[in-house]
Amino acid sequence: MSSKSRKSSGGIDRPFAAQLLRQAKGIVAQYQVVIYEEDGEFFGRGLEMPLVMGDGKTADACMENTREALVAAVAYLIESGKTPPAPAAEQTRSVQVNIRLTAAEKEVLEQAARRSGFRGISDYVRHAALGNDG
Repeated sequence: MSSKSRKSSGGIDRPFAAQLLRQAKGIVAQYQVVIYEEDGEFFGRGLEMPLVMGDGKTADACMENTREALVAAVAYLIESGKTPPAPAAEQTRSVQVNIRLTAAEKEVLEQAARRSGFRGISDYVRHAALGNDG
């Protein structure tokens, strides 16, 4: 993706301002990227914005493409007057919630989490329940 971003509704069809891109890159530099390999190709997503994804033939290419997608998403949020998610390292989670599941329910949740690119149930349930659009 170039420094242009397009919305499916035909929105932005121009480059972001240089200062806006610098600001977005500074924020994204603190974001964590989750990369996994499947069938010889690498796929990545932002931990803070799990619906922003990239891919590549190598892990390095995937990382670069995923970060580029994150920069465009963050720049769009800033330009739209919205606040991008804080870096995961700054978000301290100090409260724990326990739920009881059957073994079958746990397996279903684990499979759904993996299909959605999450490593575990906790992040998957948090994302689903809190409606993080990424």
